[in-house]
Amino acid sequence: MQHKVLDVQDVVIRFAGDSGDGMQLTGSLFANTSAVYGNSLSTFPDFPAEIRAPKGTVSGVSGFQVHIGSTDVRTPGDFCDMLVAMNPAALKVCAGFVKRTGTILVNQDAFDDASLLKAGFTKNPFEELGLQDRDILVVPVSTLTGKSLEGSGLDNKSVDKCKNMFVLGMACYIFSRPLDYLYGYIESKFGKKHPEMVAPNKKVLFDGFNYAANLQMVPNTYHIAPAPLEKGTYRNITGNQATAWGLMAAAEKAGLQLFCGSYPITPATAILEELAIYKSLNVKTMQAEDEIAGICTAIGAAYAGSLAVTTTSGPGLSLKSEALGLAVMAELPLVVVDVQRAGPSTGIPTKTEQTDLNQILYGRNGECPVAVVAPHSPSDCFDAAFYAAKTALEHMVPVVVASEGFLGNGSEPWRIPSMKDYPAIKPPFVSGESPEGGFKPFERDPETLVRKWAVPGLKDYEHRVGGLEKDHNGVLSSAPLNHETMVRERAEKIEKIAASIPPLAVDGPSGGKLLVVGWGGTYGHILSAVDEVRAGGTEVSFAHFEWINPLPANTAEVLRGFDKVLVCELNSGHFASWLRIKVPGVSVLQCNKVQGQPFLVGEIVEAIRKAVEE
Repeated sequence: MQHKVLDVQDVVIRFAGDSGDGMQLTGSLFANTSAVYGNSLSTFPDFPAEIRAPKGTVSGVSGFQVHIGSTDVRTPGDFCDMLVAMNPAALKVCAGFVKRTGTILVNQDAFDDASLLKAGFTKNPFEELGLQDRDILVVPVSTLTGKSLEGSGLDNKSVDKCKNMFVLGMACYIFSRPLDYLYGYIESKFGKKHPEMVAPNKKVLFDGFNYAANLQMVPNTYHIAPAPLEKGTYRNITGNQATAWGLMAAAEKAGLQLFCGSYPITPATAILEELAIYKSLNVKTMQAEDEIAGICTAIGAAYAGSLAVTTTSGPGLSLKSEALGLAVMAELPLVVVDVQRAGPSTGIPTKTEQTDLNQILYGRNGECPVAVVAPHSPSDCFDAAFYAAKTALEHMVPVVVASEGFLGNGSEPWRIPSMKDYPAIKPPFVSGESPEGGFKPFERDPETLVRKWAVPGLKDYEHRVGGLEKDHNGVLSSAPLNHETMVRERAEKIEKIAASIPPLAVDGPSGGKLLVVGWGGTYGHILSAVDEVRAGGTEVSFAHFEWINPLPANTAEVLRGFDKVLVCELNSGHFASWLRIKVPGVSVLQCNKVQGQPFLVGEIVEAIRKAVEE
């Protein structure tokens, strides 16, 4: 067979298998290799929702999709050019995401009768799934891994664990990835604690690469040139890592200690784990006994003068709701990071959604407004966390970062910024001698309604804050008019934050028939869909909201410039309802998906075309 090297702008690869097959690591390494090579990329790790799901079942399939390109890559891709399926269940779950021109690589050794039956196949799986027209590479991966490591001294279990390196080597050949980074990773991972694993892993990786090079069934290999990125130093970063780093950057700018009190919960745990690494940067972390204790320790840290953070997901946010109300009442700076997952209740804990928005906006007793910011990509989690902390500290309010599992676990290249490019953070600490008549903790700045922050221990600044209503002097009060005054001032203080956030930007004409709107992690999918529709000759505009509460000051002006507004979100219409309340009279249409999966670009394209036709 004549071999061809194809120059392409982008490719999508999906690695899938059982949790024990190492597909998350394989996908991560392929993505990191591509980042080092200079490609633009976006990833989508897709974990099974059950803990130790039965081996070989469709519920236990773990996937990792990587989209790499020589141009701007905004999404992990709708459909893949190559699927690596380590067992029949992985093939069954992922077959529908393979392009008609795509390649499927399967581990022949895992396709025995028992495994086929467990995955629900009754006949030839390729015929049953209608995959005969795809390029199918049937490779005895487990057998070849064993032959590669003959004489290595490893036991059978350890040998079997190396099979993911064999398919990674094959993928690196097919998509022209150099092995240098991977060799370095193997040496750094195993060199100190398990030096006996360095040579075997490097060998099986190299043998997989060579096997693909000599395999006559591989008709084409692909070359994806590096992307023309802005000059600077880059690293591949996940959203949860970026969130942690953004919080640390804000603490440094404010000159404060960073404290994070949290309880582990999927998919937010990695933020706590990342922060725990950096004790040398004046970061303190506490893994509390539950969600309530986590936020309460953070509130205590805020009262004591720290940049206070707590991290969680939807079920944990519901448990934190009363304490979050305490932070609102006490007017203490607090950052709550909610990495959203599918619910309700335990739901599908490893799957992504945007279904916490109503809970974030309304999920507390009484009149209890909080500021809300939503990152739009993994790397944007850095900026979202930084400005959430800046807002919390300078306005003395709790701020919720509405992240998502898709962002927290996903990754993309991130240009490491210079901290001189970020603004100073100036918390409203009291200074000098206590004012005549004593310190009044809820006396406010007349412009911003922000109260002063008095750290405990300052002479003549003794005061009380807490969950019972008080007057401006800090004296307990249940007087009706005082309560209504304080409620209105706390709400108005949130609204006044709009003066310090960027106006809503419109991509395209500032008026017309249709404005497509999104928030959070839908950004790349919506922008790609809008570009596709425009390429077909239809004029539409696009606006993406970073701030949910308050909305940008020009929101009403922007929305009222269009006949219709189409809101695309991964829920049943939370943000669409919020816009109807905040900007009455606007015709708001909805494009919703509640499947625990990100949008496909094609789904949004269809919704836009339908809205335009109507």
